[in-house]
Amino acid sequence: MPESIPASLIIDTLKETFREARGGGRHEPLGWILSVPDTHQRTVLAALDKERAIRVVTCATEDEATTAAAGLYLGGEPAVLMIQHAGLYASVNTLRGLGIDGRVPLFYMIGLLSREKDKDPRESRHSMVRYCEPLLDTFAVPHARLEGPDDLELIPEYYRLAQQRRGPAAVLVGLETI
Repeated sequence: MPESIPASLIIDTLKETFREARGGGRHEPLGWILSVPDTHQRTVLAALDKERAIRVVTCATEDEATTAAAGLYLGGEPAVLMIQHAGLYASVNTLRGLGIDGRVPLFYMIGLLSREKDKDPRESRHSMVRYCEPLLDTFAVPHARLEGPDDLELIPEYYRLAQQRRGPAAVLVGLETI
């Protein structure tokens, strides 16, 4: 059964992911979060406002966040995109153009807002939840579900995968963070 993940655990995992991406150095910021206001991951974003080691840039649209992440990548800076599934749908052309055709390693943490705890997302009564994974499959974007604290190792794993394949990869945040 999926469970909510505490924001502090996600932030600790992001810090380690960024440290690894930088080769273990103490450079600050460790990395960047590009987000669009997100109710599903709001506790993480609120906690990141107090975090000095990770910089957060709140963008107006997912297209803007994706292009900013691409710019950071070109400048040698590690970045994570934190968006909701609706934003994935809204920015699919940018994901395709930069991530797939442009071969920019984009790592997404996608919140599945309205995901029912007792249903597989592909069986959801909410179309935005139900079609998220099939959309990622259509574009051959590797993805995995964060279904609880035991799945946090998927964050660095899929971040590395995006870097290795020079393309997008994603983790889907199953339930709202706490």
